[in-house]
Amino acid sequence: MGQQEIMDVVYLSTESVILLSMAIVFASAITSITGMAGGVLMFSAMSVFMPVKPLIAIHGVVQVFNNAARGWFLRAHIRWAMCFPFLIGTIMGAALTTFFIVQYVGQFFPLLILVLLIVYTLFKPKRLPQVKIRDKYYFLVGIATGCMGIIVGAIDPLLAVFFMRDDMTKEEIVCNKSMMQLFTHLTKIPAFLFLGFSFFDNAFLIMVLSLAAIFGAKLGIVILRYVSTSVFFLLMKAALFIAAGRIIYQLIQLGV
Repeated sequence: MGQQEIMDVVYLSTESVILLSMAIVFASAITSITGMAGGVLMFSAMSVFMPVKPLIAIHGVVQVFNNAARGWFLRAHIRWAMCFPFLIGTIMGAALTTFFIVQYVGQFFPLLILVLLIVYTLFKPKRLPQVKIRDKYYFLVGIATGCMGIIVGAIDPLLAVFFMRDDMTKEEIVCNKSMMQLFTHLTKIPAFLFLGFSFFDNAFLIMVLSLAAIFGAKLGIVILRYVSTSVFFLLMKAALFIAAGRIIYQLIQLGV
């Protein structure tokens, strides 16, 4: 793929950068349309072109720009009453996990809890309630998401559980979920800096991929205007179902 790694600096051929940028545009657009799934697609595409260690750091930064752009394009729909408590919670969760918990907790049980939440959301009988919580309690969701982001990185399906609700518009769901993902990915950057990863040496690649993500975010939002609410929730459920399958596969691999 025209790549080599020297001290975590990723070099890609022009052809590889073009192909990867196209994949990121598609993944970012998918997130804007369905509310999720694009992060996994983006990570998978990037894994074809670069080693795991720089991949995780670069993916995190690209996701920061990706979600920030989506939040900006839909800024009229931001609900700070839920986003601000989440921000405080995710900082606390990430810090707590980084310094005290990560060495004691494996991936199995957090993933098991996550897949149970997804199964409840997708297959609950109609008489059972949706997972609707008051805005201030997104502080607790932030703690859980901050922890999950450090331990397993699977924040997208976790957040989706709390946004599969009929009292928010599709624009509000995409916007506020993107803002929360932005906050969570931001908490990872200091950790990578602490571990010695050089964002400066990879700045050009990060800039190109981030621009592709921003373009994809805008493209997806334009398409979202023409997607009905019922179709939006159907697509979101399909993406969540696929995510559940992926997590179950991870659980099986961990149990082997």
